[in-house]
Amino acid sequence: MPTKTLQIPTADGRADAFAAYPDRGERHPGVLMYPDGFGIRPVLREMARELAGHGYYVLVPNVFYRHGPAPVIELPEHIGEEVRPAIFAQLMPLIEAHTAERVLSDADAYLGFLTAQPEVGAGQVAVTGYCIGGLLAMRTAAAHPGQVAAVAGFHSPVGVDGPASLHRLLSGLTAEVHLGHAETDLTPEALGELNHALDAAGVDYTSEIYPGTVHGFTMSDTDAFNPSARQHHWDRLLPLLDRTVSSS
Repeated sequence: MPTKTLQIPTADGRADAFAAYPDRGERHPGVLMYPDGFGIRPVLREMARELAGHGYYVLVPNVFYRHGPAPVIELPEHIGEEVRPAIFAQLMPLIEAHTAERVLSDADAYLGFLTAQPEVGAGQVAVTGYCIGGLLAMRTAAAHPGQVAAVAGFHSPVGVDGPASLHRLLSGLTAEVHLGHAETDLTPEALGELNHALDAAGVDYTSEIYPGTVHGFTMSDTDAFNPSARQHHWDRLLPLLDRTVSSS
């Protein structure tokens, strides 16, 4: 399967990115995949290739490109619980500096670049993300209602900033949504509040807690990895894409 390392022009420089797509000499629906806070690394490349194998052009940007190319911080091969505090101590200043203004400016650049690729077909695209990337995916979809047909977030902090912020986020959303939450991320009561807000916004969505999971369950290079939950995430994501952006 073809893969590329790319440079995406943005208002603040150039964002390095990874892309994977089918080797069929055709144009394919585009998917913007936001990584978790640990960024582009082998597990994200693996997941992009797996999704591309189902007929999609998948673009994974380094969202912290202002601080350097990926990996922005040094990561071990396995991100175990014993190293997470030190890694997050390095990551939090990057996450805090990634303001809503930067998110939206970058989203314009990422979507413009994605849809201009010769391997990407005309029509709407999908956006998906993991952890903080799920929140970025939702913000991107809300800011581009005519361009993004589907959005998915997994173990992501959607709604973490409170009802007022959530209302603003959902008010512009027209994409079909799937949110897959870890058991440790949301109580049933918090899930009910989030789903009530989605209902009130008139969003077409599924939002569920994946049983037996902790935050980060899709990522095979962490202690949080849950193989059955990652498969469940594919079982939710692929039909969503097939309904909304697939050219088949």
